[in-house]
Amino acid sequence: MRSRRETITFKHPFRIKGIDRLLPAGAYEVITDEEMIEGLSFAVFRRVATMIMVPAAAPRSSTMEMVSISPIDLSDAQRIDASAPRE
Repeated sequence: MRSRRETITFKHPFRIKGIDRLLPAGAYEVITDEEMIEGLSFAVFRRVATMIMVPAAAPRSSTMEMVSISPIDLSDAQRIDASAPRE
């Protein structure tokens, strides 16, 4: 098992399936867990989970929570953010 971490920046407030509130623009840490596929002559990993760190809902907005999301939903949110008109 291995985990990859990356920071993704949203320029506009956004929604992502699985989170029932509007999230503010900003940088978000995304963690992807992968497991090795055994029995091959070379290392191959498959994604088993994708999570995003988001501010907790009020009144606990000073803490962070890790939410499991679909990588497709994350890509959709990034695409919508990139195509949103600039203010």
